[in-house]
Amino acid sequence: MPDRPDTPPADGHEPADAGLPLLRAAVARLAPVLPMLTELGERFAAAGHELALVGGPVRDAFLGRVSPDLDLTSDARPDDILAIVVGWADAHWDIGREFGTIGLRKGSHVIEITTYRADTYDRTSRKPEVMFGDSLEGDLVRRDFTVNAMAIRLPSLEFVDVHGGLSDLVRQRLMTPAAPEESFADDPLRMMRAARFASQLGFDVAPEVRAAMVERAGTLSIISAERVRDEFVKLLLSPRPRLGLTLLVDTGLADVFLPELPALRLELDEHHRHKDVYDHSLIVLEQAMDLEGPADGPPESVPGPDLVLRLAALLHDIGKPATRRFEDGGGVSFHHHELVGAKLASRRMKAMRFDKDTTKQVARLVELHLRFHGYGDGQWTDSAVRRYVNDAGPLLTRLHRLTRSDCTTRNARKAQRLSRAYDDLEKRIERLAAEEELASVRPELNGNEIAETLAIRPGPVLGEAYDFLLSVRLDDGPIGKDAAREKLLAWWSARESVD
Repeated sequence: MPDRPDTPPADGHEPADAGLPLLRAAVARLAPVLPMLTELGERFAAAGHELALVGGPVRDAFLGRVSPDLDLTSDARPDDILAIVVGWADAHWDIGREFGTIGLRKGSHVIEITTYRADTYDRTSRKPEVMFGDSLEGDLVRRDFTVNAMAIRLPSLEFVDVHGGLSDLVRQRLMTPAAPEESFADDPLRMMRAARFASQLGFDVAPEVRAAMVERAGTLSIISAERVRDEFVKLLLSPRPRLGLTLLVDTGLADVFLPELPALRLELDEHHRHKDVYDHSLIVLEQAMDLEGPADGPPESVPGPDLVLRLAALLHDIGKPATRRFEDGGGVSFHHHELVGAKLASRRMKAMRFDKDTTKQVARLVELHLRFHGYGDGQWTDSAVRRYVNDAGPLLTRLHRLTRSDCTTRNARKAQRLSRAYDDLEKRIERLAAEEELASVRPELNGNEIAETLAIRPGPVLGEAYDFLLSVRLDDGPIGKDAAREKLLAWWSARESVD
């Protein structure tokens, strides 16, 4: 976020003209779209209706950013909005008509216009009864945070800020327009958005907002898993996910939808002989983010923000609480926590309705994140290196970054040794890849050739033979088709004699 352009006086009150420089700067940043918005505002005024730019685009203009969205609000009902924009917009759609929203495209800009809302909620099931409002001020009070409750009337460019959003924005503070308890009772997902905006904007939540989050954390359970997941993903892909994650854990919200995260706050043994796993996981996440490539980089650079890498970094140690054992002599062990963690990650992500591919990739990275630590000083055979690459498959570049990020030791000598060892492993992978096309390791006989050699039909036995030859390829490297046939026939003979 840019430096604060202005600082409020110590008494916490803004003088009447304190926001004028900020407003001028915000309007200047909106200059590229103002002619179009002004023209649209004039069309609404001519039809006897109000129109205002609201929410994120206004907030972002004050923050010195260009918002990808243009959200507007009006007293016009959906049918009236359509009547005004038809013939002016290049395209329009009414998929959100039930909730008062009409979408349209003008040139390269996508605009959503929503009728003023004055919804009421069933606070047990969180089902809104859509009610249209009659005033901009009434619409703004139902928005999530004051920094998102600022508006600019069109075409007059009058700035409307009835809830002190500009003051809160200058202070980098998240506060609700209505009392936080009421706001979160209306929509518990707003508590998740508080954490998300903290991460996206780098803002603090007001003390009364935090208190209401603690008080009402349990009500998040009535929100659908999909909506919670979407907010969590936006938070995790933000520039500062630690801020929001810490808020979710400290307020008890994480206990509702991701209890494995707060469970990482293992009590340190009296001799402090093992790390704070929770803090370690947040550090690994931040270090993994540092290793992401630029957003427009090639796939092998893992362009950021990368959801799979960030989820794996956050969840890589969630198997530790279930596997912690205090050993004789005061030591602590977490045997097989990577296997337990992979199962827990898969189970939790399924509960949060993540798609199958993302779930499988994250679980696989969690399962593999400790594999490198058996490498030691390079004792792995070429066979072991091939298996490492084969097991990682297309996740290898992410696994490289996750493994490097997992080194959070303060022991500089140990950190350097681990880094050098992984450098060596990567060089060996590159060498073998160049020699053997390692990324596409296959048995040296294909399925048809295996079936012909053994005179068998496709089926489970053919699959066993294929897996055997793949193991040969990983252990021995390229040996040629004739040698592969000899090994296959010897395996077949041994198998037949056992049967």
